[in-house]
Formats: sequence, C-alpha cells, structure tokens
Amino acid sequence: MTNPMLDRLKELGLALPDAPAPAPAANYVPFVQSGDLVFVSGQISQGPDGLIKGRLGDGMSVAEGAAAAQACGLALIAQVQAACGGDLTRVRRVVKLTGFVNSTPDFTEQPQVINGTSDLMVAVFGDAGRHARAAVSAAALPRGVAVEVEAIFQIA
Repeated sequence: MTNPMLDRLKELGLALPDAPAPAPAANYVPFVQSGDLVFVSGQISQGPDGLIKGRLGDGMSVAEGAAAAQACGLALIAQVQAACGGDLTRVRRVVKLTGFVNSTPDFTEQPQVINGTSDLMVAVFGDAGRHARAAVSAAALPRGVAVEVEAIFQIA
C-alpha cells in the first residue's frame, strides 16, 4: 500500500527517524490518545548525528534553528505514525503545535524558527497540516537542545 505522506517526505529528501519512534527520556509516554486526538509529547531537536544543541541569539542562526525545528517535526510524525499503527493516512489534521526555542532574552524570531516544523506539517499533510500554534522562548531546554516541539493530531 502506498503512503502519500511518506512519499512527500521522500520527495523532500527527508526521512523519519529510524523505528521505533524516539523513546521518552523520563517518566512519561511518547503519546496519549483520547478519542480521535493524539497528544504527542515534546520532541527535542535530534538528527542522524545526535542532538542538535545551541542557543538562538548566541551563535545559532535562525536557519539552523528552523532546521532543528524540522527535526522535531520528523520525530512528531514518527510518533503519530506509531500511534496510528504505522498508517499515516489515518491523520486527519494537525491541530496544534507548541514550540519552545532555546534563546537569549533579546531574541525575538521564535516564530521563524518554529516555521521549520509548521512548514514540514503543511508539506507532508497538505491543508490538513495547517494548525494553531504557539512559539515561545525558553531560557534552557533539556540536554541543551535548540528546539522542542509538542503536537496534537486528529486521527481516524
């Protein structure tokens, strides 16, 4: 069976993190389903070479931050794929993203950083990827990562 979402990722030159989806680092679960909503725990910026660390406004560019946010988005998609038993066609809508940006007090471009996740959701899920969102600054994030993003998905 073909999966248009995975095909779109491949067209973008992207892939989901290796299965299984990233495991929690503490006493929580990666996602919780309530009715037709899946609440995905915050996913930290991590790529094939490890954690993507840094602080926006202190040596890390907005483009690098957006790439870190895109990595969070890939992990979010991997988690919702696990919640859907491997079938991303069950995703009906990306409902909400909340993005946290490790940044200096004077950094004000959090929305441009979290666009790395938002743009990915629209590229993968089309109109169903358009969502409500918050993009906020954090003085520090777990393990020194640059970005963390959590999400709510509606599934069939």
